[in-house]
Amino acid sequence: MWRNIASNALTLFIVLLAAVAGVVAWGKREFTGQGPLTQAICFQVPRGASMSGVAERLADQGAISHAAIFRIGANYREQSGNLKFGSYLIPPGAPMEAILQSLTQAGQSTCGTEINYRIGVLVADTVVRELDPTTNRYVEVVKFDPATEAAPPQYVDLAQGQDVRYRVTLAEGVTSWQVIEALKRAEFLSGEVSTVPAEGSLSPDSYEVTRGGNRAQLIGQMENRQAATLADLWANRAEGLPYTTPEEALVMASIVEKETAVPEERRRVASVFVNRLEQGMRLQTDPTVIYGVTEGKGALGRGLRQSELRRPTPYNTYVIAGLPPTPIANPGRLSIEAALNPEQTDYLFFVADGTGGHAFATTLQEHNRNVARWREIERTQGLPADTTGTNVGGADQ
Repeated sequence: MWRNIASNALTLFIVLLAAVAGVVAWGKREFTGQGPLTQAICFQVPRGASMSGVAERLADQGAISHAAIFRIGANYREQSGNLKFGSYLIPPGAPMEAILQSLTQAGQSTCGTEINYRIGVLVADTVVRELDPTTNRYVEVVKFDPATEAAPPQYVDLAQGQDVRYRVTLAEGVTSWQVIEALKRAEFLSGEVSTVPAEGSLSPDSYEVTRGGNRAQLIGQMENRQAATLADLWANRAEGLPYTTPEEALVMASIVEKETAVPEERRRVASVFVNRLEQGMRLQTDPTVIYGVTEGKGALGRGLRQSELRRPTPYNTYVIAGLPPTPIANPGRLSIEAALNPEQTDYLFFVADGTGGHAFATTLQEHNRNVARWREIERTQGLPADTTGTNVGGADQ
């Protein structure tokens, strides 16, 4: 009899063990397998949230099949106390395992509201965007210029939100004065900047910041990034350049930056200025003259006058030989790279060609023909006549 009892008990134990193993295997498949979500969602983890509460909300929104399995998986992975505050994009079919990793290891929001303060050459504006999880595309919600407009109520409401990411983006070609003046109007930043950084020392890029972040510290990041970029590219420069220091290369890069907005042209434009320096020709480039007039304090807003082209200033490259004494803007990486690795050409002149790019020439005669074509384009398209007119070299000079 006891033998039968022992045998039955052993059988029952084996059955229970098999059942437990089956449940564990099922739970593992549920945790690592494809999830039930059919449409992407933006899931927010509030500050101080518990894993239990997050699991219940995930289940309520259809992102996971069982809150208990999610909690058990988090405990087993020792991630229950590692939730990161933020908003996270959960794609269709995401496994619980991947969702847990996003919520505990990423530490950076992947959806929600983003406020981007964009500092451009002509305007600095605030753009508020929200990610549409169904299309995985950001949708512009609000845009305004804090220099001329009060913050709209919708911006004020969104800025009060718990999970809002802030970003400051510098466009290539802005001057240091423009950056400082724009940052003064960024209401989400704090602290004062007592001096304008050296021209050319700030890296045009996008910087993630926090509300209440310090302006001076942000400027320091911009300077450090530009210094690192210049050092990296200087180490890989072409041989035989007509400038011998990184600082001179930065001056050249700023001129290239202001002369063309076409990325494919940058190295060709740089070649024109390198060829002119090597042949002892004056650079004769309008952006340097404009900088001498404005001192980098905003756009000129009109064409250059002939009197300004003749007026001696340290930046008037129609008058002075060689490079101006400082950069005339903050150049981006591509322009610095172009200045340090220009194309090998014989070009000495260029002028706008009506497509957004430029027509290049090796001789003054060819250049004058290009200028005549540009004048005709101006006339037929009703464009305002360019009184200087000719980018590099001038006509009939």
